[in-house]
Amino acid sequence: MLGVRSSRRADCDTDHYLVVAKVWERLEVSKQAAKKFDGERFNLSKLNELNLSKLYELEVSYQIEITNRFAALENLSDSEDINRDSENIKENIKTSAKDSLGMYELKQHKPCFDEECLGFLYQRKQDKMQWIQDPSQSNVGNLNNVRCEASRHFRNKKKEHLEAKIEELETNCKTKNIRDMYRGINDFKKGYQPRNNIVKD
Repeated sequence: MLGVRSSRRADCDTDHYLVVAKVWERLEVSKQAAKKFDGERFNLSKLNELNLSKLYELEVSYQIEITNRFAALENLSDSEDINRDSENIKENIKTSAKDSLGMYELKQHKPCFDEECLGFLYQRKQDKMQWIQDPSQSNVGNLNNVRCEASRHFRNKKKEHLEAKIEELETNCKTKNIRDMYRGINDFKKGYQPRNNIVKD
């Protein structure tokens, strides 16, 4: 342990002060935790959103794409490497599927903490610093009022965020989007679980 100090400026809305320590240690991340999945995923949910006529049009366009790309491969000479031919076939199938379906994009969930919440935090921190410099009765009253307003605002934002997630679950249930529905249910059951890298040494 290299050093320890308390930080009074850190605003955690509590009567305790944050303690900061500097620690020196050797860490090594395991190889399994360091691996990342960089594979491509196609937007297969597009197949469920289309009606029969558009689904048929999509299938025909995909077949035309595949036929044109494989017709270009037939003109190659027989002296080509078989591994290169396999890679060309794989790339043609992936490119045709990408042109027809598109790539899967992760949903960007709207966080319940926004700029308005950040403003409440800044105001609470300013009032707390003013109370630390001058602990008068008026500064105590201002700090308590801002604390109540900030807590009420945070509760309302969290409630709105929860109601929006419940509405999304209901929509997935009505549209028979089973995969997203069960993913949302599991998020509710498990709660927030941060991803940590494993430390070996």
